[in-house]
Amino acid sequence: MSDQARSQSNFPIKPVYSAADLTGFNPATELAEPGKPPFTRGIHPNMYLGKPWTMRQYAGFGDAEQSNQRYQELIAEGTTGLSVAFDLPTQMGYDSDHPLAKGEVGRVGVAIDTIADMRRLFQDIALDKVSTSMTINSPAAILLVMYKLVAQQQGADLSKLAGTIQNDVLKEYISRGTYIFPPKSSMRFITDTFQYCAKEIPAWNTISISGYHMAEAGANPVQEIAFTLANGVSYVKAAVAAGLDLEEFAPRLSFFFVVRSTLLEEVAKFRAARRVWYRIMKDDFGVKNDKAAALKFHTQTAGVQLTAQQPEVNLVRVTIQALAAVLGGTQSLHTNSYDEAIGLPTSEAATLALRTQQVIAHETDLTKTVDPFAGSYVVESMTNQIEEQVLELLDRIEKQGGAVSAIEQGFQKRLIEDSAYQIAREIDAKQRIIVGVNQYVAAAEDEYQPHRIDPAVEARQVKRLAEIRSARDAAAVEAALSSLKTAAAGDQNLLYPIEQAVLADATVGEICDVLRGVWGEFIPAESM
Repeated sequence: MSDQARSQSNFPIKPVYSAADLTGFNPATELAEPGKPPFTRGIHPNMYLGKPWTMRQYAGFGDAEQSNQRYQELIAEGTTGLSVAFDLPTQMGYDSDHPLAKGEVGRVGVAIDTIADMRRLFQDIALDKVSTSMTINSPAAILLVMYKLVAQQQGADLSKLAGTIQNDVLKEYISRGTYIFPPKSSMRFITDTFQYCAKEIPAWNTISISGYHMAEAGANPVQEIAFTLANGVSYVKAAVAAGLDLEEFAPRLSFFFVVRSTLLEEVAKFRAARRVWYRIMKDDFGVKNDKAAALKFHTQTAGVQLTAQQPEVNLVRVTIQALAAVLGGTQSLHTNSYDEAIGLPTSEAATLALRTQQVIAHETDLTKTVDPFAGSYVVESMTNQIEEQVLELLDRIEKQGGAVSAIEQGFQKRLIEDSAYQIAREIDAKQRIIVGVNQYVAAAEDEYQPHRIDPAVEARQVKRLAEIRSARDAAAVEAALSSLKTAAAGDQNLLYPIEQAVLADATVGEICDVLRGVWGEFIPAESM
C-alpha cells in the first residue's frame, strides 16, 4: 500500500472527505456571507458578478520606450492594469552607468534613472485612468515620487491616482536579496511613504506585502502565508509607532501571493489567509472598520513551476493556476507567459497569457456565482488545516520577537531553505512528477527563440544619463541632495526632499547614495 498523499504544506490528503472532517467547524462564524467578516468567502459581497478581477500583465524590459510600446499593446489587447518590472540596477539603487550595473541594464526589467525615463515610460498613457503596480522595494519611494510627479505634470487628478508599490523590504532579507539599507532604516522609509500617500495620493496602495518571492524560493503554502502575514504585522506596528491612524492606513495595505498548480490547496490557502488576517487586525490591533481588516491581494501564477522543457505545457499550468486564483477570490491577477522559463516573454506569449484570463472571465461560469467551493468538504477541511498551521507558525515567530527579529536570526530563511531542499529531493526521486522534466520527457525538442534585449540599450541609456547630468543645474541638485541628507539624519518625512531632488533631475542612484551615506547598507549575518 502506497504512502498517503500529502499536501504542499505537508498535511495528509484523504482519498475521500465527508462531513466528519468538519467536526467542530461552525459555518455561522467561519462561512459568513461574502463581504462580511471573517471574509473567508471573499472581501466583496458580489466578487466578480459585476466585473472581474483586475487583469495585470507584469512587463518591462530594455528602456522606457520599449516598455511603453509593450504597455500600449497590452492596453489595446484589454489588460485592465499595468504592472512594471524594473531592471536589477534600478531595484538595487544603482544608475545605469554604475560599474555594478554593467551587463544588467534593461535585462530583467526597464531601466529608470531619472524622471525623464518615467515620463517616457508612460508617454500617452493617462495615469489617472489606469491602475499601475510597480514591483520595486528598497527604492520604492523614489519611483513612486517620480510616478506621482509625472501624473501631476500630465494634469491628472491625484485623488484618483490608483495602484500599488510593492515596497516590502522584509521579504527581501528573507528570500529575494534586493535590499539596500538596514531593516530599521528601511522600516522608517516605508512608514514615511504611508504618511506621504495618505496626504498626497490617498487612493494609492502603499505596500504590497509579498509572499510570492518566498514561495518562489521554496516556501510551502503555510510558510508563505505565515511569513507574509508576520511581515504585515511588523509594518502595521511600525506605522502605529510612527503615529499613523490605523483606521486610515490599514485599508491601503495589500498583499501579493503566488498561485501553484495544486488547485484545491491554493484555494484553501487564500480563504485561510483572509480569515487569519481579519482576526489579527481585529483581535491584536482592535480595528473597528471591517475594511481595515479585509485582506485584499494580487496573485501571480508560479514562475518557479514553469519549465524550459516543452514550454507549451506551461500554458496548461498557467491556466490551472489562474483558475485557482479566481476560485480563491483574488482581486488582481498576472498570468505568466509560457516562454518565461527561457527568456523575457514575446509579445505573442504575453497576449496569450492575457487571453487566458479573459477566457476564464467571459467563457466560463466562474464569474456567475460567488465562492463556488464554499461548503466543500475537502476545501473547508484544508482551509481549517492551513489556518491552524499558519497560527502555529505565527506564534513561533512572535516568540522570537516578531518578524524583524526572526529575520535577523535567519529563522524564515532557514525554514524556506529546508522546504526547497525537500522539494528538490522529491523531484529527484520522482515522488513529485514534473511533466517534461522527470517524466514524459521529449526525445528531442525544437530550439525556441526567446525575446532578446538589444545590447545597444545599455549604451543608449548611459548616453542619455550623461546628457541629463551635463544639462541640469548642478547647484540645484547638490542643494536638494543636501536637504535629503539632513532629513535622513533627522526625523523629517523623506519623500518631500526626494520630490525636490527628482525635480532637479537627481538620479535614483544619487538619491540612494545619500541614504547609504547616512544609514549604511545591510550586510547579512552569514556574510560577516
